[in-house]
Amino acid sequence: MALRAQDHPDLLRLSAVPGVGSNRIRSLIGRFRAASRVFRASASELISVPGIDNKTAGAILGFDGRDFASEQLKKMAKVGAKLVTFWDSEYPELLKQIYDPPAFLFVRGSLASSDRHKIAVVGCRQPSNYGRLITERMASRFARSGLTVVSGLAYGVDTIAHASAVQSGGRTIAVLGSALDVIYPAENVRLAEKIVEQGALISEFPFGTGPDRTNFPRRNRIITGLSLGVVVVEAGQKSGALITAAIALDQNREVFAVPGNVDSPKSIGTNSLIKQGAAVAISADDVIQEIAPQLGELGHEHIAPPAVADLSAEERVVLEMLSNEPLHIDLLAQKCEFTSSQALATLLTLELKNCARQLPGKLFVRA
Repeated sequence: MALRAQDHPDLLRLSAVPGVGSNRIRSLIGRFRAASRVFRASASELISVPGIDNKTAGAILGFDGRDFASEQLKKMAKVGAKLVTFWDSEYPELLKQIYDPPAFLFVRGSLASSDRHKIAVVGCRQPSNYGRLITERMASRFARSGLTVVSGLAYGVDTIAHASAVQSGGRTIAVLGSALDVIYPAENVRLAEKIVEQGALISEFPFGTGPDRTNFPRRNRIITGLSLGVVVVEAGQKSGALITAAIALDQNREVFAVPGNVDSPKSIGTNSLIKQGAAVAISADDVIQEIAPQLGELGHEHIAPPAVADLSAEERVVLEMLSNEPLHIDLLAQKCEFTSSQALATLLTLELKNCARQLPGKLFVRA
């Protein structure tokens, strides 16, 4: 069953009825096949639907909401957004599997078929240099491997994950804890526009909704619901990323944690997750290898590592010397038996091919 676009105004009206949430909307649409028919139903017909009591039926019968729906549609058109409903083929299949999937999503951008391969990357809002580096490295690798990177567009790890995916030419989805017309934080407005070009901004909140803290648990269930697994990069003892990890476990999703310095407050949460049984993620490949069987069961191709066939002989020699451990340019040149200038030129080419990354102090690592 698919809802016609003509039914969207009534679906928006229904969503605004007090006491009618996503579960009840799905039950009502399942019974009446269209939101417009819900508003034409009698009290006895409404009460016959599981989860609809006398109070809820009365609220539906006494509700108008036409102005609300009209205003929402105008605002959607203004920013080029669309409504993707639970009954549409475009609605993410994994999200349908959670306990309380949204009846519909406001979407800017596109939800592509390739987005079925999704991994969430979350963490603290003020990551350390180590956390920033790991987030950049992992999100870039995921994006180049064909995985869609999902996060919440918040400060810190979320922002870095989205930006790294965009810069790597991959796809990314940002799930907002506010409406699509209220980008939070405001500093991410430009990044949000890039995400629209290479993925999507999505929200279940109506236009005009600000970033209230009560919205974020609802946002987090969508982040995890969309994804095959969740990678927590850095998280303090009371980090919201730990709540996201708990939601992921409730949804039967894989939870990965990046180990950190035992003396760092920013690693208390991730190290604790590992103690509790989360999978250790030293690199993006650890995650890819872990979720590969799931991709196979879903009938998708396995994610392949970056191709090196197009590298020159010099580039392959240098790349072979690089690892996750920073290596100084002079030592690298010595190991490769290159001059420093030759090694540097080769490294710059590898950077352009997203195979190497430069760190401060003329240090290099494998991307």
